[in-house]
Amino acid sequence: MFRIPLGDWVAEIINWVIGALGGFFDGVSTIFTGLYDAAEWLFTTPPFWAVILVVAAVAWLAKGAGLALGSVVGLLLIVSIDQWDNAMQTLALTLVAVLVAVLIAVPLGIWAARSQAVSTIVRPVLDLLQTMPAFVYLIPAIFLFGIGVVPGMVATILFAIAPGVRLTELGIRGVDTEVVEAGNAFGATPGRILRQIQLPLAMPSIMAGVNQIIMLALSMAVIASMVGAPGLGKDIIQALSRTDIALGFEAGLAVVIIAMILDRVTSSFGRARRSVRGARPAATAPAATTAPAAANV
Repeated sequence: MFRIPLGDWVAEIINWVIGALGGFFDGVSTIFTGLYDAAEWLFTTPPFWAVILVVAAVAWLAKGAGLALGSVVGLLLIVSIDQWDNAMQTLALTLVAVLVAVLIAVPLGIWAARSQAVSTIVRPVLDLLQTMPAFVYLIPAIFLFGIGVVPGMVATILFAIAPGVRLTELGIRGVDTEVVEAGNAFGATPGRILRQIQLPLAMPSIMAGVNQIIMLALSMAVIASMVGAPGLGKDIIQALSRTDIALGFEAGLAVVIIAMILDRVTSSFGRARRSVRGARPAATAPAATTAPAAANV
């Protein structure tokens, strides 16, 4: 029976990439390991109450006392079930992966919005990333980076990056063309139009993309523990292998608490930016309406 050896071709390509670009991947591994170690030190070295106070302050700025109180209660619950260190390791991995994903997704989305050719090339790649099963990302990551936190981080970035690119492109393309044309009429450069018109107006969509990146990264960070990434995922995998309902519930509950806090904070910042943007035209409206009246007098 005729069969195309597609898997063998992919394996040969991976082997060639490892041999030709081994130094590059070693450098990437060193950078990612350093970023993760710094983030882990930042979250695990201070006492838990100090981290909780910082999170509560950020939640207060994002949405007010209700979110701050809920964050404190949730984090204290994590401490009470002895999952604090694992939760902070998962949070460190998630935030580093989110930082790298956002640094790639936002510029790529802007480029795709400004170039139809780039958008045409990027779109099928994003479709592939979003439809591929999550576990598949772990296979090339293991071959390229070995076992540990780095392959889990790389797989998390690949799994989570697509919504950030799509929503950034959507937000930039959704800016009213008349506003952009007004900027061109006043002699603004393309860079200034991007910084002062398109990005501020597209910020709610971009923040929604960041929110989706965080949620997907957190879900993938648990799966990444299958290749040696530390954190709550290790306890969840142990609970599955030993049928330990208690351990699985506690680790899963810690993941849910972290996800809820990150989701509420990022979505609140996005809504705050949208409210500020909507208030600006209302603030300028009285001045615009009084001008004709003054002219008539």
